[in-house]
Amino acid sequence: QMKKQCDQKLLIRMKTECVPCSLNLETRCPAGYTKITNGTGIPDCRYYLETKIHVLSFPGCRHHCMKEFEQPECCQGHWGPDCMGK
Repeated sequence: QMKKQCDQKLLIRMKTECVPCSLNLETRCPAGYTKITNGTGIPDCRYYLETKIHVLSFPGCRHHCMKEFEQPECCQGHWGPDCMGK
């Protein structure tokens, strides 16, 4: 019995919004995503505060999130919705 279905595993990565690091402990990833950073996250971004006259920029933190996704695919030599052979 030859395998007809060869699903591809995809990893989807995303980053949460940049916020003050002290507020980032509670930040959650979107539904379905797993947080792959700990604590206050990674201090690799800047967030902005607008005053009446200026826009101020501050160093901030964000979390990295990941989701595993299986993309259905047929093995070589098979095709169609049911992965039929030749």
